[in-house]
Amino acid sequence: MCVEANTGLSPDMSAALEKAAREETNQRGRWVLSQLQKNLAIAGETGIPICQDTGMAVVFLELGQEVHIEGGGLYDAINEGVREGYVKGKLRCSVVGDPIERVNTGDNTPPVIYTDIVPGGTLKITLAPKGFGSENMSRIFMLKPADGLEGVKRVILQAVEEAGPNACPPLVVGVGIGGTFDKCAQLAKRALLRDIGERSPISHISALETELLEKINSLDIGAGGLGGACTAFAVNIETYPTHIAGLPVAVNICCHVNRHAVRILGEV
Repeated sequence: MCVEANTGLSPDMSAALEKAAREETNQRGRWVLSQLQKNLAIAGETGIPICQDTGMAVVFLELGQEVHIEGGGLYDAINEGVREGYVKGKLRCSVVGDPIERVNTGDNTPPVIYTDIVPGGTLKITLAPKGFGSENMSRIFMLKPADGLEGVKRVILQAVEEAGPNACPPLVVGVGIGGTFDKCAQLAKRALLRDIGERSPISHISALETELLEKINSLDIGAGGLGGACTAFAVNIETYPTHIAGLPVAVNICCHVNRHAVRILGEV
């Protein structure tokens, strides 16, 4: 999964890139998009990574409550999988063991792991390697309820404008609204897993996604920050109940590759 996610785009991302390259009218933006397509083709032909930043491994688990893990710890197994994937797959190892002393762990472990207990007898594993060019451009805003919907729109657009070319646009913009300081950030990260074109099932949130995508693509940041109508492929918003005194908003920006791979273990 580590090698797969880093050497090829998911079908929805490939289709989005192709559509953008076909429809972009800005000459510089169109040139960048064509280069991204060539880069993707080279990665597919040679098996080398799409990007030199092969990311910090982020793992989402949906663990069926009827599943029993045998033969060792689940997290230990995930760490070993990441270790083998990055070392044997010759992917760049970018993780430092201590954020202050900054000594590389040499095998891209540990990953960041989120676990949800769900009904059923399967284990769904979603691996999302996250490069830090885009991760560094992400933001959390602790708004007041009085800021309302307009305040939410304002800070999301602010985050994208401040990111500019640094997050390697075209982007996928993951947004979390609600919960707590930490919960909204997790929601924003999870929002990046959604397929391009898949809208929120909540009608007013779906409308907000559409509105924000149009506004972001009118900023003229464009592919590679060189201008054009394709600054973002999608704005994906996840929400959660929150406290009467708060309105947390997190914006987790992802570059044009938005890598992820999925496996389901056990009987389906």
